[in-house]
Amino acid sequence: MAVPGNKPPNPLLTDHLFRLHSKPTGPKSLNLSPNPDNAQFSSRKTQKLSALSPNLPPVPITSSSTDPNPDIRLLCLHGDLERALLLLDSAGERPLDDDTYVALLRLCEWRHAVPEGSRVRSHISSSNAHLTVRLGNALLSMLVRFGDLIVAWLVFGKMVERDVFSWNVMIGGYGKNGFLDESLDLYQRMLWAGNSIKPDVYTFPCILRSCGGIPDLMRGREIHAHVIRFGFGLRTDVLNALITMYSKCGEVHCARKVFDEMRRRDCISWNAMISGYFENEEHFEGLRLFLTMQDHSFEPDLMTMTTVISACGSLCDKRLGKEIHGYVVKKKFDVDVSVSNSLIQMYTSFRSLHEAEKIFSRLQTKDVVSWTAMISGYEKNGSPDKALKVFEQMEENDVIPDEITIASVLSACACLGCLDMGIKVHELARRNGLMPYTIVGNTLLDMYSKSKCINKALEVFRRMPEKNVISWSSVISGFRINCQSFEALNFFRHMQADVKPNSVTLIAALSACAAVGALKCGKEIHAQTLRSGLDSEGYLPNALLDLYVKCGRMEYAWMQFNLLEEKDVVSYNIMLTGCAGRGHGDLAVALFSRMIDVGVHPDEITFVALLCACSRAGMVNQGWNYLNSMPQKYSVIPNLRHYTCMVDLLGRAGFLEEAHQFIKDMPIKPDAAVWGALLNGCRIHHKVELGELAAKHIFELDTDSVGYYVLLCNLYADDGRWNQVALVRKAMREKGLAVDPGCSWVEAKGVVHAFLSADESHPQIKEIYAVINGLYDRMKASGFPLPEDGLSDEVEASKADIFCGHSERLAIAFGLINSTPGMPVRVTKNLYMCQSCHSIVKMISKIVRRDITVRDTEQFHHFKDGRCSCGDEGYWTGKTE
Repeated sequence: MAVPGNKPPNPLLTDHLFRLHSKPTGPKSLNLSPNPDNAQFSSRKTQKLSALSPNLPPVPITSSSTDPNPDIRLLCLHGDLERALLLLDSAGERPLDDDTYVALLRLCEWRHAVPEGSRVRSHISSSNAHLTVRLGNALLSMLVRFGDLIVAWLVFGKMVERDVFSWNVMIGGYGKNGFLDESLDLYQRMLWAGNSIKPDVYTFPCILRSCGGIPDLMRGREIHAHVIRFGFGLRTDVLNALITMYSKCGEVHCARKVFDEMRRRDCISWNAMISGYFENEEHFEGLRLFLTMQDHSFEPDLMTMTTVISACGSLCDKRLGKEIHGYVVKKKFDVDVSVSNSLIQMYTSFRSLHEAEKIFSRLQTKDVVSWTAMISGYEKNGSPDKALKVFEQMEENDVIPDEITIASVLSACACLGCLDMGIKVHELARRNGLMPYTIVGNTLLDMYSKSKCINKALEVFRRMPEKNVISWSSVISGFRINCQSFEALNFFRHMQADVKPNSVTLIAALSACAAVGALKCGKEIHAQTLRSGLDSEGYLPNALLDLYVKCGRMEYAWMQFNLLEEKDVVSYNIMLTGCAGRGHGDLAVALFSRMIDVGVHPDEITFVALLCACSRAGMVNQGWNYLNSMPQKYSVIPNLRHYTCMVDLLGRAGFLEEAHQFIKDMPIKPDAAVWGALLNGCRIHHKVELGELAAKHIFELDTDSVGYYVLLCNLYADDGRWNQVALVRKAMREKGLAVDPGCSWVEAKGVVHAFLSADESHPQIKEIYAVINGLYDRMKASGFPLPEDGLSDEVEASKADIFCGHSERLAIAFGLINSTPGMPVRVTKNLYMCQSCHSIVKMISKIVRRDITVRDTEQFHHFKDGRCSCGDEGYWTGKTE
């Protein structure tokens, strides 16, 4: 649905070209039916234009009522469209003169009166008026201006005769509304129309803009040949269009050749060439030409200055920007709002918000671009709260936002998690007819996804008239951050039928694969990155590292890590996290030393991974050394996460009193996570009293996190205090807290299967339970008592419901059924793995002689021959190998 332009007509042609070249905006689609949003837009437009018209006295009607033509033309001359239409209606189905119809159509076009223009067109059709070339051209001009290209095409087809203007209107109309290929096709049809129709000086700028917009260099060169063939090779406006076309096609040297060979240049010529250099990132050449322009006695205009200021922002050269600012003030260009807007944008790109604020505050007249520049500047420079405040001021000043404003405000809402404000802005965009803009839809997707409203994001996605790669990437990332990785991968597969993914899309898909352990799918995406040449772009190399680490394939991760030409701190952090998850403390220490030796400076996350690795491996002294060296040696100030890791390290190693004293001595107030680490240590070592103290502090700080209640239940259950377990569970029910159902994923034959606790919906569930029961029987026959033996029903129900859910047993059994004997089985789980499951999986690995890997929320467990990589039962007892 085409959105009409928002600027008044800008005639570049002769009187008969009816303002073809005014700049419309909006998405590429055809308007087949009335659009209420467009009607609102038209109404606002009409009000603005009416305000500019002088208050004229009523026009006296002196002509005979038998001939309304003179009266209608007189009313049109005075801009009285309403009375003119009343006379038109009184004429019935009697055809009027061409001059009368043309006057009505021109006035409707100038007023952007869409409904009124439709009435005039209907009268022409019902009266069977002869569609002359002049009348047909007036109709075409109005319809193209309104964006009604379907109806314009029908009128064009009905015209018995056409002149070059008829073709120019359609060629320019299709190009301006984004149908660039169709515009080029019409140009070819025009050439085939016969010798009577030849392109003129107005045809070539239109068609060259379409070539540059695609861009299509080959067709552009062909049209350049036509320019010479038809004798327009010396026309300045045509050569200016050639310069722009070559620049947009990336052939800036061809543009410069055209520029250098021009006999006469105007300011537009210089601007086109300077802008061409900047668009092709040859900023210094553009600035050099800007200086040369003045040597040739051409004074820069507003367009020149806005282009140069934008280039300074792109170069991030603050000193140059200040010099250009001084030149602007000296030449008094700063009185123009467009130049001031460019200065605001330039300073925000330098992160000089104070300078931008000064320019903004001095503006006597602020347009929508001024407000948007300030809002966007705050949002991009990490001040989303200020962006929203400026937006509120903008609303108070009754400035109507455009699509860029809406996108910037929604981005600020996403950063702050302001869902209510985001919903309000969504409604504002809908009322103002801005929803067809892809940028608005994309930022809505991001805002709703980050606000945990994935269903709202999906609704926006489905209603978007056009979806680009950013749209698909946003919804895939949205599913991923909302823990719906299966849906993310499903959308990724659907996307590739229509849109080619970019590096951002591939990163989101790899993250989804890593979350559910979809190794085969991740390897297919890895191969896709290699084929597309994106394997070294942006964060992709690190996303691949993260995939292999989280899927338990450290050998692949090390291969990928060693292949990286440039290893940044994120690369090292991923590998350190992988070492920590497997309890490889010595390897983590060695990798950290290597990191320091090659000159990569550690950050906060580095020390979190290091301290976690020390905690899993029981390396207490090393942990103390790293914590103490952070501020002194590496200028990294410890935060709550580091203190939590240290408490966890002391607690797992059995130094519970030391951990308690450490918390008391912390320089910052401990949060629930710090006390939670102490509670976990008390659970491991069965220190109920200290654990209760830790729980008391936790619930003073956080009463809604279900994990701490589960941890306290574990503490009581392991000590056999089932009355206390019941009390904790009752408190959870009263607060409406529920434990997420246990879910485990296993990949078989390239497909990831999910298993919920006590879920019997899987088609192979009977086989799965048969395998599990068979394994239980073999365990008993071999003399291995099941951990559940001797437990009461109450105990078992508590363990199944709260601690684990045992879903990994179903996943392992399925993996054994659907894989070749001897092949490893890899399972990913969303909850903590209980001691019961840990013991059973050890037994299973010994019975079936398979390697079994389970990744839970704590760490990796690699089971082999009846033992686990976490140090047998050291995962619960605190012992280490």
